[in-house]
Amino acid sequence: MIDRPVTDWLPTTKKEVEMRGWEELDVILISGDAYVDHPAFGSAVIGRILENAGLRVAIVPQPNWQDDLRDFKKLGKPKYFFGVTSGCMDSMVNHYTAARRKRSTDAYTPAGAAGFRPDYAVTVYTKALKQLFPDVPVLIGGIEASLRRVTHYDYWSDQLFPNILTMSGADMLGYGMGEQPLHEIVRLLKRGVPFNKINTVPQTGLLQPASTDLPKNKNWKDLWLNSHEKCLKDRIAYAANFKHVEQESNKVKADRILQKVGEQVLIINPPYPPMTENEIDTSFDLPYTRQPHPKYKKRGTIPAYEMIRFSVNMHRGCFGGCSFCTISAHQGKFIASRSEASIMKEVDVITKMPDFKGYISDLGGPSANMYGMKGKDQSICDRCVAPSCIHPVICTNLDTSHKPLLDIYRKVRNHEGVKKAYVSSGIRYDLLVDDYNKKNDGSLNEYMDELVEHHVCGRLKVAPEHTSDETLKIMRKPSFKHFHDFKEKYDYYNKKHGLNQPLIPYFISSHPGSQAQDMASLAVETKDMGFLLEQVQDFTPTPMTVATVIYYSGVHPYTLKPVYTAKSPREKKQQHLFFFWHKRENHQQIKDKLIAIGREDLIEQLIDSKKKFQKKEIIKDRSQQKQQQPKNGKKRF
Repeated sequence: MIDRPVTDWLPTTKKEVEMRGWEELDVILISGDAYVDHPAFGSAVIGRILENAGLRVAIVPQPNWQDDLRDFKKLGKPKYFFGVTSGCMDSMVNHYTAARRKRSTDAYTPAGAAGFRPDYAVTVYTKALKQLFPDVPVLIGGIEASLRRVTHYDYWSDQLFPNILTMSGADMLGYGMGEQPLHEIVRLLKRGVPFNKINTVPQTGLLQPASTDLPKNKNWKDLWLNSHEKCLKDRIAYAANFKHVEQESNKVKADRILQKVGEQVLIINPPYPPMTENEIDTSFDLPYTRQPHPKYKKRGTIPAYEMIRFSVNMHRGCFGGCSFCTISAHQGKFIASRSEASIMKEVDVITKMPDFKGYISDLGGPSANMYGMKGKDQSICDRCVAPSCIHPVICTNLDTSHKPLLDIYRKVRNHEGVKKAYVSSGIRYDLLVDDYNKKNDGSLNEYMDELVEHHVCGRLKVAPEHTSDETLKIMRKPSFKHFHDFKEKYDYYNKKHGLNQPLIPYFISSHPGSQAQDMASLAVETKDMGFLLEQVQDFTPTPMTVATVIYYSGVHPYTLKPVYTAKSPREKKQQHLFFFWHKRENHQQIKDKLIAIGREDLIEQLIDSKKKFQKKEIIKDRSQQKQQQPKNGKKRF
């Protein structure tokens, strides 16, 4: 850790404000996370952007909301607005497990301590500010505000909520990645436009009385959703809304979304086009200290920071469109990639950090191997409404070459200050399977060779998520047969380089469409492949995903046809149990369930005592697997 003057960080106290010679602040940010001045932490990015625009900005991280609200008052009133975010996660996802049990830790707090942010943090913080400073505008943003921008199902209260502006009383929300709308808002404020007159900035949302004329923009068409009140009465109406919300969130030329809420109208302006290379470079190249604020020195390390301190985020967005994932809903499906120069500049900075030992923990992004990928003909992308570019098949217009990524990998690992540069954020394995990604320019095998030889940190994470093709269709994931092909290729390159790096697959139980017999089949098939599953989770409904809409409404939002979902604790536990077939204490329950669903044929395959199922035997099998060869005896890769 470098000892630097506290003025290198954004001020967090009145004393730090005075050290800069400021008598007034233009913007005060309120965040549910501890303040880490690093481009992976949203509040730091927003603060540095405001600073770069010439504004006097301070941040109040993790304010106490349970006392006399002194943390909210300590910096006084800002000239322009308060900015509020829950932090890098939705506060409810941060606080609770899929079983709605309270978590004992918080990765975004010093020493991982829990209890330093409230449930529904954006709403709690905003109401505190409105109580103290009713005349000061509040702009909300970040993932909690972004994914709750329209009527949404809240799993933790098991009810349908209105948009977060209605709930919190905020004046405006910015959804998605906040740089572009923030630049325009600041430009207008500096020109003297009152905050309450700013109503046509893209990628923002606001409320206005239903009796008032809508803001005019001749380039936008309007799309009305079913009202919040209708959604409360009719789950199908709520489900029908989602298709429009998802499509308009991922279109280059989208419509303005409107929804009645009581006597008001919610206005969601269309998003900006994807960030250009220059725009995203500008955001990442701001003068971050890359360290937590010095105030935390005696409180312990911040786990989320420790995880990413020596990592490089190379792009944003994900065109996978997985039904259970919120990445595209927040970051968009189009990939915004940094330039090679910007990435290498960050690598240079990391290698000069005094505690850097030569190991970059991650060269990645939401999906590590989507860097630089985009449509070959942009006009086709401009007309596209598909939520995924790679499901049910890979779009013929998508350039899936891995060559730009290979160039960066090689330059980073050949950097004089780098011993190893790992890819830890997970890859999209289907892009590397020849039978699925048929537009192979020769870079797929070249990428696999490079990845396996140089960039796997002991083991490689991938996410097939399920083995049932019917469930995978609902997930918007490829058939599990392609995972078999990927594993064969991965094993081949490990053998080629004399390596033994386990493949760690991720799976989800109780996802909409998944039934008990599907989980039993998953257990059998993965056992036969030699896997002892480690990375498993129960489906957690989070706002603004297809899977969550199905969970609440019982129908798929694109077809409005019924889809089975395990919802009761008993159903969910029985599905999750199949992951742990290797534990003897589970055998009787698994046997009883297999008999109940008429799959007695799987008992011997999964838990018969004559079969080898003990943990150490499975691990041994996995570590000594022989490379499978095709029937003709020729090498495929």
